[in-house]
Amino acid sequence: TVGKLFPCAECSKSFTTSSDFIRHQLIHSGEKLYSCADCGKSFSRSYNLTQHRLIHTGEKAFTCPDCGKSFTQHSYLTRHRLIHTGENPFTCPD
Repeated sequence: TVGKLFPCAECSKSFTTSSDFIRHQLIHSGEKLYSCADCGKSFSRSYNLTQHRLIHTGEKAFTCPDCGKSFTQHSYLTRHRLIHTGENPFTCPD
């Protein structure tokens, strides 16, 4: 059974939790509740502020085991590792 849905009046999306719905509403309102204390840049989600803060701290927690290069996000490391594997996940549509 599907639980109660919270539909957005601005777009066609619906959410199963009120917290997801409320967070989504920030997209339409443009409200940004999370501000960087170092530079003042604002974000609508705390996760984005956390990722942004790595610019100021210089922390790079994800290190390539092949060459030692470090990255602020796991997704950056994953993309980088394609250099070592030679894998090309993208195909030309032609």
